[in-house]
Amino acid sequence: MSGWSLSALLAGLHDEIQGRLERARKLYGHPVAKGEASETVWLELLKYLPERYRADTAFVVDSEGRFSDQIDIVVYDRQYTPFILKQDGHAIIPAESVYAVFEAKQAIDAGQVAYAQGKIASVRALKRTSLPIPYAGGTYPPKLLHHIMGGLLTFESEWSPPMGDALKQALATGTQDDWLDLGCIAAHGHFARRLDGGYDLAAEGRPATAFLFELIARLQSTATVPMIDIRAYAKWLVDPC
Repeated sequence: MSGWSLSALLAGLHDEIQGRLERARKLYGHPVAKGEASETVWLELLKYLPERYRADTAFVVDSEGRFSDQIDIVVYDRQYTPFILKQDGHAIIPAESVYAVFEAKQAIDAGQVAYAQGKIASVRALKRTSLPIPYAGGTYPPKLLHHIMGGLLTFESEWSPPMGDALKQALATGTQDDWLDLGCIAAHGHFARRLDGGYDLAAEGRPATAFLFELIARLQSTATVPMIDIRAYAKWLVDPC
C-alpha cells in the first residue's frame, strides 16, 4: 500500500482553486485587481492541460487583420502554431490555433452569460485558414475547421439555487455564434452543453477538477488544429506607416 489516495489528490486540486478564488473575492477591493486575480487562478488550473496546449489572456487575430475582443483565457495549440506575438505584455494568437476561449468572472448571472457570449462570438467570427497536409505518401485534404469551445468560469453564482432553471434559461439564449459549451461555478458545480443543444448541470463536490477533466476530454476529441496558411498572414509584412 502506497498511502496515496487519488480521490484526496483530486479533491485537493479543487479545494486549492476554490480557496484561492474565495480569497481573491474577499481580499481585493478594486474590481480590476479582483478580476486579474481570478484570471490568474484559472490559468494556474489550466497548466494541468497536456503540454501541446497553452492558456493565456490574449487577443486573437485572423489573416484578414481582424482582432477579437481581449479574452480572459485562450486555450491554444503550441505544438504546430508558427507564431505567437507579444506586444507590451499582450499575447496575439492566430485564429487557427485556438481551441477554446473562456471569460473569468467573480459570479455568474444573466448579464455575465451575455457578456461571455459576446466575447466568444468575437473569436468565432474570425476567419481561419486550412491548408492540405503533406506526408510521406502524398497529401491529406485540408482539415475541417473545428468548433471553438467557449465558456464562463466563476467562483460563485448570483442565483438561488445556483445550478437551477435560471442558469438553464440564461444558457439557452445562445446561438451557434455565441453559445457557451462549458463552464464552472467553483463553489457550486459545472455545466456542459450536449450535442442536442441542452445542458447538463452538475452540482457535485469538486467542480473545478470536474471541469478540467471535461475540458481535456473535449480537447482530445477535437484532435489537432488545421495547418495554417502562413502566407495569408505574410501579406501584412508591409510598412504600417
